[in-house]
Amino acid sequence: MWFSKLLACLVGVSCVPLAWAQQKPVAFTGARILPIAGPEIPDGVLVVWGGRIVAVGPASSTRIPAGAARVDARGKVIMPGLIDSHSHIASVEGADASAPIQPDIRVLDSLDVRDARVQKAQAGGITTANVMPGSGHLLSGQTLYLKLRDGRVIDDLLIRLPDGRIAGGMKMANGTNSRRNAPFPGTRAKSASLVREQYVKAMDYRDKCRQAGGDTAKMPARDLRLEGLVEVLEGKRTVHHHTHAQQDILTVLRLRKEFGFKVVLHHVSDAWKVADEIARAGTPVSLILIDSPGGKIEARDNRLESAAALERAGALFGFHTDDGITDSRLFLRMAALGVRAGLSREKALYGVTMANAIILDLQDRVGSLEPGKDADFILLSGDPLSVYTKVLETWVEGAKVFDRANPKDYLYAVGGHGASHDQADFFELEDWQ
Repeated sequence: MWFSKLLACLVGVSCVPLAWAQQKPVAFTGARILPIAGPEIPDGVLVVWGGRIVAVGPASSTRIPAGAARVDARGKVIMPGLIDSHSHIASVEGADASAPIQPDIRVLDSLDVRDARVQKAQAGGITTANVMPGSGHLLSGQTLYLKLRDGRVIDDLLIRLPDGRIAGGMKMANGTNSRRNAPFPGTRAKSASLVREQYVKAMDYRDKCRQAGGDTAKMPARDLRLEGLVEVLEGKRTVHHHTHAQQDILTVLRLRKEFGFKVVLHHVSDAWKVADEIARAGTPVSLILIDSPGGKIEARDNRLESAAALERAGALFGFHTDDGITDSRLFLRMAALGVRAGLSREKALYGVTMANAIILDLQDRVGSLEPGKDADFILLSGDPLSVYTKVLETWVEGAKVFDRANPKDYLYAVGGHGASHDQADFFELEDWQ
């Protein structure tokens, strides 16, 4: 399947290439372009080359390089690839029931990139995702920021930072999920106490490492748990904090101020109650909007109006799927629900693109259609906030990873027999013989 796709692309312009996107420019013409970084372009041109965006602008003034392959995108909408700041795709597994504090756990060691939900996320237009362990622990492990490329192993999806590190954060939680029988805390106050204790230990461990000055004989015994927290204290990892109730939200803000780490508030069911406090703290929010009742008691006051309240307060916020709480294929619907409850259209689209790029500290690479950024974009059949609109194509770094016109991709987009199977059909044995 994979090899036959590639051959088809090399012999015909009808399939704009996985390979050609790297070898020669590709120009999408005639589309309505939503760059996010600027105003809508009614009759636009997007040029990509070598996995990057080369140009974007009006047809009347945007130069198309000589020899570029051209794709007629009239009647379609092009916007940046969607960014999901909180997902559980790829069969992710994290910490176990042995302890409430496990910052040494790496989801890198558990992900299955052939999980069908990766392809379903591509079908929903998602090109970048923060894949997290579960929220049953006060500290449940190290997250991964992934590019949803077509990959055979996890390394194919990793995002490398300029210093060579793998991009990712640290998952924390409070509230109902982490309050259970011993050895887990039974109360909110005890939860916060255990977290403070760990950060104090991490500060001491960090100071001893610094004082050793590189002398291995003076270094403290290696502690993998504290190493992860030191990365948090040094700003190398952002804390992604599951929290719902207003008192739990304020506890997170208190801990942030006390220990100085970067944090993003996730879920935030009671955001509408404390929107001003969140904005004053300068703390970003990764919001989920759910239009059906149910779930844990602390989420009972979850309201669609939270997004509009955060916008009025001036807070930075994006949206997330929490897949499988909500389906990655319906991610754009969450932005539309926010608009239904008073959110501006501009902030709704910003919330599934650029806001989440900032939240993941990837704003220099993704989140908007601008020259020099990664060629991550989607083609839509209509307006992104319309219930009738479909994702037609998803491109990651100049390579098409989803095409609704392809029968196998279509299956993952709409469901049916085989749609929940791992992506065996995308890696057929005969393609590698």
